[in-house]
Amino acid sequence: MEHKILGVIGGMGPKATSVFFDKVVEKTEAHKDQDHIDMVILNHATIPDRTTVILENNEDIFLEAIRKDIKLLEAAEVNHIAIPCNTSHYFYEKFIEMTDIHIIHMVDETVKKIAETYGADCKIGIMATTGTIKSGIYEKSAKKFNINLSVPNQVLQDQIMNIIYNDIKNNLNADTNEIQAIIHDFIFNQNCDGVILACTEFSCIQLSKEIQGYCIDALDVLVERSIELSGKQVKNLQQNKSNAAII
Repeated sequence: MEHKILGVIGGMGPKATSVFFDKVVEKTEAHKDQDHIDMVILNHATIPDRTTVILENNEDIFLEAIRKDIKLLEAAEVNHIAIPCNTSHYFYEKFIEMTDIHIIHMVDETVKKIAETYGADCKIGIMATTGTIKSGIYEKSAKKFNINLSVPNQVLQDQIMNIIYNDIKNNLNADTNEIQAIIHDFIFNQNCDGVILACTEFSCIQLSKEIQGYCIDALDVLVERSIELSGKQVKNLQQNKSNAAII
């Protein structure tokens, strides 16, 4: 496959964008610099908050900022675009009207991965911003793939938002036990098959191996799809770890 340039509209948030970049490098099958993906990353940290513009019905200021970013990536001649922010995909249909460049649909790719992993009619919990929940983007995609989505009640959603905005975005000092307790509740009390980490801020937090086994990280899905569309292979990290253990 032809090697292609990946464009990234980042900054939502900045740490999540840096984690996305690190994961792309880590997961690309490469043996020298030239084997890696050419990337153009826009860390647009001052872009308006996605949840705020959705809840306040003030999308124009956000879309205008995205339009300018897309123009920059067009000038850089990227072949496809990744946007490591789940909430922003509420505007996906408007994004694709702005350009002929393929924009990876982070939400659909994630739900498709879930369907392949757990099968139709599975029950999946979701941890996301209120903007993502209110927008219904994951519910819409879940229906498309015949997946039952378990949305948090208001008390739990307020707790999740507090973790995202006051703990992770504010100082990257989230209580992992609190996050893992929520995931544990989805699995063992609500009988979910898995939980979508549908906010890229959660990708900045190191969860236990046991809890990770119940999670589908949307950022990881976006990373792997970005690598594949760039004409590279996704590295089998688990196999590599096993080989290292043998050595």
